[in-house]
Amino acid sequence: MQIAIVLYDQMTALDAVGPYEILAPLPGAEVVFVAERTGPVRNDAGSLALTADAALADVPRPDIVLVPGSPRPTAQMTDGPLPRWLRAVDETSTWTTSVCTGSLILAATGLLRGRRATSHWLALDRLPGWGVEPARERVVFDGKYVTAAGVSSGIDMALHLAARIAGEKVAQLIQLGTEYDPQPPFDAGSPEKAPGGMVAMLRADSRFVLEGPPPAP
Repeated sequence: MQIAIVLYDQMTALDAVGPYEILAPLPGAEVVFVAERTGPVRNDAGSLALTADAALADVPRPDIVLVPGSPRPTAQMTDGPLPRWLRAVDETSTWTTSVCTGSLILAATGLLRGRRATSHWLALDRLPGWGVEPARERVVFDGKYVTAAGVSSGIDMALHLAARIAGEKVAQLIQLGTEYDPQPPFDAGSPEKAPGGMVAMLRADSRFVLEGPPPAP
């Protein structure tokens, strides 16, 4: 079971590494970090590099595809090597997945048209422009397409997927092994729960750079 985790310049590291820690222990799993070319790929802050051991052309038939998000996903949403590869491997993949604004990249390829999907809450309003129904949920399954909301939700998505693939007991063992038992000091992790003014503050000072208006439906 080959799991291809996509890397590209300015991707958000946790979007890739969080699911990796959950999916890598699955029985029979072979995880490959893949990018347009092999070598180090810098994250959105430029301060961390993950290594792509394989180029896109070297991974033609992964069973699972995972696309991380980015504060600046626009460069990956126009026709190029990554969108073309995603369309090609989706023809044979068992699961095609994304975390955060990775769903915008999938949507721009046309793979999510007519489906429900989620994304980071700051980017949800972009999905209808590609014919995608936005869902304000942490993890959304629609057929073989699985999308996760912002950043940390990639861990939840991977656990849901692990349960579908290997059963709940295996997924629970992985959860226990990673001690994934969130107890955050604040209840401010969603727009619905954040204290007054924080949503507007984050919108005004967002890291997200989504150039131009959303595409027309």
